[in-house]
Amino acid sequence: MTGPFLSVSELADALGGSNPPAVLDASLVLHSAAFDGDYRKESGRPRWLEAHIPGSQHVDVASQFSDTDSPLHYTHPEPQAIADELARLGIAKGREVVVYDSTGTLWAARLWYLLRWIGVPARVLDGGLAAWQRAGERVESGESAAPKPVAPWRAEAVRRAWVSQQELVERGVDDDRALVCGLPAGAFTGADPTRYSRRGRIPASVNVSSRDLFTADGHVKSRVELILAYDKAGVDVSGPDAPEVLLYCGGGISAAANALTLAAIGTTAVRIYDGSLEEWSADPSLPLEIGEPA
Repeated sequence: MTGPFLSVSELADALGGSNPPAVLDASLVLHSAAFDGDYRKESGRPRWLEAHIPGSQHVDVASQFSDTDSPLHYTHPEPQAIADELARLGIAKGREVVVYDSTGTLWAARLWYLLRWIGVPARVLDGGLAAWQRAGERVESGESAAPKPVAPWRAEAVRRAWVSQQELVERGVDDDRALVCGLPAGAFTGADPTRYSRRGRIPASVNVSSRDLFTADGHVKSRVELILAYDKAGVDVSGPDAPEVLLYCGGGISAAANALTLAAIGTTAVRIYDGSLEEWSADPSLPLEIGEPA
């Protein structure tokens, strides 16, 4: 694999080959908050039933690839739990996986991040289902026969992927690692309603909205545009020796799209604060900043 994205033509060719990848549709609908504390989500399965890439399976990140015993939404499960779910879906160890969605790539990015964490060769379809359809590729609708499960296989983390709340609390003012919020600007400044306990941002963080890193039709922006977006926020993406980048958002989803776009420009030393604002804002002792940064 040469990068985290693949094109429609690359996927179409791969699906016609002798060793096709597994294709997972990670669509999920998370509504914008209309008022503080407004948290509404819907399964993306109806979208998949309406139209999907032939041979794909819909997966629910919230239930199949999250720790459902956690009080927080979308907390990452243990590596073995991810592998066990993949085996149940018929995906053997080492098989390439292509992830897409029909809801803006954020959920595909989250699943990609989890799979790469345990060493699965995963990529994301650039432009998602909409790009596939615009290219005139065939889609299916309705239920389809699920692949037979494969034998369970052992998994473990192959890279550091997560930063804890405590590590961020103890982060010094002279820390040269950027702390990047992947939410839209209105959430970063606290101007817009939040799904969580309090509005605002973690102090000393900068804003690179993950949604702004994709074009209006859902494709990832050019390498130059991505670099400029991070550079404008003061994030060092100069190369493999650049400082680690720490990412957060509301619940670890938008931050995964930041990780995905950073990987596209060669910056892989990143970690996500999985609890993000859902966890941080629930602790009244932890500070949040409101308004435009000074």
